[in-house]
Amino acid sequence: MHEGVGLKSQERVHRPADLARAHGLSAQAVRNYERQGCLPPAARTAAGYRIYTDQHAAALSAYVALIRGYGHRTAGVIMRAVLGDDQEEAFAAIDEAHVQLRRDRETLRAVSAAVTVLAGQPPAAPLSGGGPVTVGVLAHRLGVTAATLRKWERAGILTPARDGGRRVYSAEDVRDADLAHLLRRGGYLLGHIAAVVRQVRSAGGPEPLAGSLAGWQQRLTDRARAMLIGSGRLAAYLEQT
Repeated sequence: MHEGVGLKSQERVHRPADLARAHGLSAQAVRNYERQGCLPPAARTAAGYRIYTDQHAAALSAYVALIRGYGHRTAGVIMRAVLGDDQEEAFAAIDEAHVQLRRDRETLRAVSAAVTVLAGQPPAAPLSGGGPVTVGVLAHRLGVTAATLRKWERAGILTPARDGGRRVYSAEDVRDADLAHLLRRGGYLLGHIAAVVRQVRSAGGPEPLAGSLAGWQQRLTDRARAMLIGSGRLAAYLEQT
């Protein structure tokens, strides 16, 4: 049946559909993973059919789990490095992903603390007219210099539009400047303030952001667990090879 295929006597043979079914994939997806270098090359029968073994099953289990924890790009880097006999590159990719997870946790802590501060503050009074304002008007409102606002812009806290070369600040920019000013007085570094402001923009304001923090925390927890599972499956594959 497998004439010309050098399989070990103890190895079981799996069809692409068999491997795919175990992970809710299509047989074509399994073949694509192999073609992309994320599974070991499959042997072929004399008729040209792929022959997958327990090694391929373990590699697929590892790769699918790595995708869930690390994402497609990093999972691909890890598996291609492992299959290319470059475990150091694979481990470096894993390390980098865990560093990013730690940064995300630090950002969440900073945002959570900042939201607690914001919740205890009365809302800032809107500017008269409600339209875009100049740098001078905004600086006067906050009691800071124009140079300070430009520094915040360089840090990614403010993103004013330009009108004939002049900076003009929308109502959202004024809100972000008010938040930045409050957090700066609270001793927050510009990098943390920029992270808070990005989250406020994404959520549509401080109040929606406060309501999203629990979900954000759960997503980080889920990712951490998925990364552990993926790493464990990869370790099992490495033990088998």
